[in-house]
Amino acid sequence: MNPWRQKMPLEWQRYVNNEVKVVADEKRQYQGWVYTVDPVSASIVLVNPQEDGRAHVTVVMGHAVEKVELLQDGGEEIAQRLSSLFSPDGVQTVSREELQSKKGCLRAWLEKNRIPVTEEGEALCVAGVLRINPPYGSADCISSNEIILSRVQSLVESNPGIQG
Repeated sequence: MNPWRQKMPLEWQRYVNNEVKVVADEKRQYQGWVYTVDPVSASIVLVNPQEDGRAHVTVVMGHAVEKVELLQDGGEEIAQRLSSLFSPDGVQTVSREELQSKKGCLRAWLEKNRIPVTEEGEALCVAGVLRINPPYGSADCISSNEIILSRVQSLVESNPGIQG
């Protein structure tokens, strides 16, 4: 099995939003910004933004990847640009400061309603059985317990401090 496919998802994550050169089978080379890496197939989705606002997308199948060379760190600006390429028109991106404010407001709202909440990275974790991912709306709640999911979603929707 090739070394690329043996990597763990967290190892692949370091390539996301960075420019890479990929050498695939038969010595084919691809270059672009990594949008994502499929955790099942290890396939790499490369994006090359065009001047007209569109993008050229290439998927390099994981089984064909022989080598991945990191060329340039993309940073937050590239991450937002890549994300906006795949967002429907009219969807606004939210700044890191706005996200932190929404997270803090939602956490305070949940605590005010006596809901046990902790932070796990960017997500809020409710009673160890539900996660609320950015941008912290009711649609961003994830749980296998449908009763808890429904109740927390209703509470999130009733939060007077968060619009949208």
